[in-house]
Amino acid sequence: MGNDRIDKAMVQLFNPSRASLLVLMALMAALFAGAARSDTPEAGIPAGGTPGAPQAAPAPSSMSPIPPPDGSPDASATPSRPTELAPPPHPTPEQRLAALTLEQRVGQLFMVAAKADGADAGTVADLLNNHIGNVYLAGRSQAGVDATASVVSRLKAAVSPDSSRGLPLSVATDQEGGSVQVLRGPGFAPLPAALTQGNSSPDQLHADARTWGSQLLQAGVNVDLGPVLDTVPSPDSAAANKPIGAFQREYGFTPGSVSEHGNAMAAGLRDAGVAPAVKHFPGMGRVSLNTDVSANVHDTETTRTDPYLAPFRAAIDGGVRWVMISNAYYDKIDPGHVAPFSSVIMRTMLRADAGFTGIIVSDDLCNAVQLSPWSMGDRATNFIDAGGTMVLCADTAAVPVMYDQVLQRAKADPGFRGQVDAAALTVLRVKAGK
Repeated sequence: MGNDRIDKAMVQLFNPSRASLLVLMALMAALFAGAARSDTPEAGIPAGGTPGAPQAAPAPSSMSPIPPPDGSPDASATPSRPTELAPPPHPTPEQRLAALTLEQRVGQLFMVAAKADGADAGTVADLLNNHIGNVYLAGRSQAGVDATASVVSRLKAAVSPDSSRGLPLSVATDQEGGSVQVLRGPGFAPLPAALTQGNSSPDQLHADARTWGSQLLQAGVNVDLGPVLDTVPSPDSAAANKPIGAFQREYGFTPGSVSEHGNAMAAGLRDAGVAPAVKHFPGMGRVSLNTDVSANVHDTETTRTDPYLAPFRAAIDGGVRWVMISNAYYDKIDPGHVAPFSSVIMRTMLRADAGFTGIIVSDDLCNAVQLSPWSMGDRATNFIDAGGTMVLCADTAAVPVMYDQVLQRAKADPGFRGQVDAAALTVLRVKAGK
């Protein structure tokens, strides 16, 4: 009996109840948890590593904050100091225009005369440093290439970045040949008159013009106000044609001869890196009086589809980017307006008919007797209002008056402001080589 009681007790010990099993499982769970805690590394000691060994950055978990991409709502919600965007390394003309003030835009629409010998360089420099964006060397100089380059350098050095935002000056002159050659002296070849140039072959004239253009470029001049593409009807009528034939400025007496030789001259200049400004659209070969010294000058023959327009169309088709407008009246085209105030001549004939997209530059609007009925300010605003791009003025004293009237009208008249902006963009495109 005593042994039976002992056996029953042993059975009870090794046959645990459900409660016993629960206690046993709890003990085992506690042991495993302690082992798990013993695998956690101490600070500075990676698991399985040694103290001081570098640790890889922990990978972000789904609970870690990740910076939102730029421009996302979360990013924009965080206040930050605004930063100025750097200008693009090669801004387009449109981007350059957007960076200009209205004052700077208006300045790009003017070309002021500077004496070729540098006598008025200080006066002209003041204008250039007050936004005027273009200059031409006028008068006569025998000083040569180096001295002319020095004059141009003085003018360029006077222009502050605040005035022009770094836009280059267009520097022009009248280097046609014969009696119309502003720059002479060491380094400048004497140019024969256009009528004599017309006796050369077009290929030879092209080569000569490349040489003449290279001399201009060495002197800092990058625009030649020529060649003349006006056609004088005949040798017999030349002497009576005061602005062109009397000075042998024509390349011949037929549109074909003028086109062939005049455009060979233009092509040679372009090859040298100098922009030709062909003139005087739509032609001065049929008038008798000179608009520089006479009033009421009329062309009574030229029409909108005249054969005498062919040299200009060929020049435009060939890629010229500057065309100068005559100051005469054209009775069969627009009898009520002188050419520089005629939208028919500039917008219809040049832009629409001929497809010209470059700079329409005026002949001198300041000293021309032909324009004496109009005030200086009206001459500038009328020209731009009719579709002109760049006002050329031989009188430095008149430029501030003209500039101010254009500026004030642009501020007051949104339509005129649009024309100023369009003209300024044209100038910027041409200066960018477009």
